Amino acid sequence: MAIFSTSMAAMLLLGLFAANLDPTAAQIGVCYGMLGNNLPNSWEVIQLYKSNNIRRLRLYDPNQQALQALRGSNIEVILGVPNDQLQNLADPSKAQSWVQSNVVAYWPSVWFRYIAVGNEVPPSSWLAQFVLPALVNVFNAVRSIGLESQIKVSIAIDMTLIGVSYPPSAGAFRGDVRSYLDPIIGHLAWARTPLLANIYTYFSYSGNPRDISLPYALFTSPSPIIWDQGRGYQNLFDAMLDSLYSALEKARQEGLEVVVSESGWPSAGGFGTSVDNAATYLSNLIRHVQGGTPKRPGKAIETYLFALFDENSKPGPELERHFGLFSPNKQPKYQLHFGGGRHWDIASEEYNRTFPLKSDM
Repeated sequence: MAIFSTSMAAMLLLGLFAANLDPTAAQIGVCYGMLGNNLPNSWEVIQLYKSNNIRRLRLYDPNQQALQALRGSNIEVILGVPNDQLQNLADPSKAQSWVQSNVVAYWPSVWFRYIAVGNEVPPSSWLAQFVLPALVNVFNAVRSIGLESQIKVSIAIDMTLIGVSYPPSAGAFRGDVRSYLDPIIGHLAWARTPLLANIYTYFSYSGNPRDISLPYALFTSPSPIIWDQGRGYQNLFDAMLDSLYSALEKARQEGLEVVVSESGWPSAGGFGTSVDNAATYLSNLIRHVQGGTPKRPGKAIETYLFALFDENSKPGPELERHFGLFSPNKQPKYQLHFGGGRHWDIASEEYNRTFPLKSDM
């Protein structure tokens, strides 16, 4: 167990550097999707993260090349369990094997922050029955190696589980999903683990442009659009996140934290899509999440932008293939500031000096 004690000290050291030197870098991550036939290899991708001072990454499955490339990078990782693996991991022994192969084999040279057991599983899907067992089994596998306080095991939901979202204080989960969701969020609260939520103002706006204005969706409204219990809402992102907080309160889990595990805006392919709109949304989101929401002011919101690249093999409507922050040739589509810079270089140098990687890790 000495390796885990060393890693805990390493994480504390680097975490203190990060928190004290650059709060922006400590909050914003980027999702690394791979559904394209023209994308750079994982080694190049991790260098792209580092050169742009992106210090958090969401990986949707335990891609071995990506995990190898992440070794020693000091990038914090959300590691996904693909939905098609949920039934398999409902077996405790298979969950143990999965954690051994994809987490223990890389820890601590890959710094896992969360494991996301499934992504946007519809409660009506046949897979839904396996989400809670897989979640608990992966958690127990992580706990069995003493890492449950460092690696949090959660799930990622979408906002379709919210039945009432307006006004934000009335936010409530749909009645037909409560039997699915309540045991899950109860486990997360017990395990002191945040809920991961994918929040897109784009889809709310494009689905109802009559009632939702573009400035409200892009953070550019000059004044509050709605007032709710004395709280002014100047942007849709805050309203959506606060409706989720309200839903958690009504489910008696008001203490549960939320990590925004996806948010973005497509640059082409649909109503309201453009490079300008995407750049406006992303740059404003990066700035905005440092200050919290009207319901939870002053508390920075850990947020992951979707996605690193345009992915030309993504299924669905055309706009799904235009969420990238970078083109496949690694050229940025937008001028975004993720923080980091020399401060993170200093932290990384100190980390590597104090805890040098060994070849057998």
